[in-house]
Amino acid sequence: MGGALVEIIILAMIAGFVALRLYSVLGRRTGHEQPLGQPVDTRPRNAAAQVSPRAEQRGEAVSLSPAMVDPNATEGLRAIVAADPDFDVGRFLEGAKLAYGMVLDAFWKGDAEALQPLTDDNVAQDFIGAIEQRKAEGLTLENRLVRIEQARIVDAALNNRMAVVTVRFDADIVAVSRDRDGNIVAGSTSDAVGTHDVWTFSRHVGMADPNWLLVATDDEAGA
Repeated sequence: MGGALVEIIILAMIAGFVALRLYSVLGRRTGHEQPLGQPVDTRPRNAAAQVSPRAEQRGEAVSLSPAMVDPNATEGLRAIVAADPDFDVGRFLEGAKLAYGMVLDAFWKGDAEALQPLTDDNVAQDFIGAIEQRKAEGLTLENRLVRIEQARIVDAALNNRMAVVTVRFDADIVAVSRDRDGNIVAGSTSDAVGTHDVWTFSRHVGMADPNWLLVATDDEAGA
């Protein structure tokens, strides 16, 4: 995702449109997107196929690329779709990638206010604590998300109407830390570093609030 797009999204969030934006991309169907589990055009043609939960309900054979969903997550996704028929795997992943960029950008900029609508209280406090420590040390970040190589659902479950979906992000990030005087103390402005983050999103399927929240983060898990 390009930097310009991230900036536009952040400005839209500040203007008060975050809820609407995430509602439109994190798992809600409009009637114009592909059916649940329909692989994107870039998927390998010889990828092993699985029947998606929603397609299974319709009696259709729609393939689900292993590049999008780990087999271990299939049963959990079936349960989520049964509870929330509007849930769509493809759109959820696109929304998860969008949220990934938004949260990282807000954290890097030290924008605690922008993090609040996207994360639960525990995750927000972890991010805010790291931001405050960084400020106390006189450090600033000039990080940039270059690209998301892959976003893949690695786990999913429905626990007492609470949908929980875990996504692994493989991304390239330019990470630079500067001291109070503007000197680079870590990283490089020209070299991107490969990262592997595992983030968990959650939403109560019975609530009117359509937003998914980031409820846990990890790095290198499953790498």
